[in-house]
Amino acid sequence: MRIRETPPTSAAGDVTPAVLAIGRADLPNILIDTLRRQAGVGHCMVFALTRAGAASCLLDVGNIPTGGDLGAAYAGQFHESDPNRDALFEGEGSAPIVLPSFAPRMYGARYRKIFFNDSNIVDKCATAIWVDDTCFYVNFYRITTQGRFTDAQRARLQAIAPAIGASVARHFQQAATATPDQDLAALFATRAPLSLLTAREQDVCRRILLGLSSEAISQELGISLHSTLTYRKRAYERLGISAQNELFGIVLRLLAGARGLN
Repeated sequence: MRIRETPPTSAAGDVTPAVLAIGRADLPNILIDTLRRQAGVGHCMVFALTRAGAASCLLDVGNIPTGGDLGAAYAGQFHESDPNRDALFEGEGSAPIVLPSFAPRMYGARYRKIFFNDSNIVDKCATAIWVDDTCFYVNFYRITTQGRFTDAQRARLQAIAPAIGASVARHFQQAATATPDQDLAALFATRAPLSLLTAREQDVCRRILLGLSSEAISQELGISLHSTLTYRKRAYERLGISAQNELFGIVLRLLAGARGLN
């Protein structure tokens, strides 16, 4: 099976919101909104495949309620029987690739039942890009209530897919190397109620979460101990909490929500 290598086009400018969201906690929502607007995509899933045979589901967002289960099943076993697998590994290189159009006959009966019939998926497009020894495999789906991609939607998706694939790969590369402070900074910048705090209140709360004492926070930020305690008090009041463990509870809930992307 041959794949087509597709150079970036001017269409990349139309996915600017997704590109600008690289490294941010809200990328999944921005990505699916962009894909819906540009090409009528209902659901998006991203997998990482390695030359060594490992597979993992990195992103699952959209209108398929069982998307999380499908992602786990694919990463756990079914990636080995994906008819696109050979095309992905034949296309190993630095250029984004767009895979052939979806056709039910490409898939085995069990695979087709689980991943298409039972999940009400009626159409699919996909792109991929290799970064070192990892293939970022990005899948775009439509479900029964939406119908298949129109010719115009398919052409549009094929035009923007390389930019989308490259953006997703860059996002997960950054996530893999992000420090705890960078992760917290992204969370505080994008997720309410943490994003509603003032910049200085966020500075103090992030350092509390990193385990710094009030004295250490004061020294690091170059402010007095009194100011540190004041910012902490104001932040807790805004968040409706009164103790450090409650602050940790908010962060843990937001992190859990960010991972459950449906």
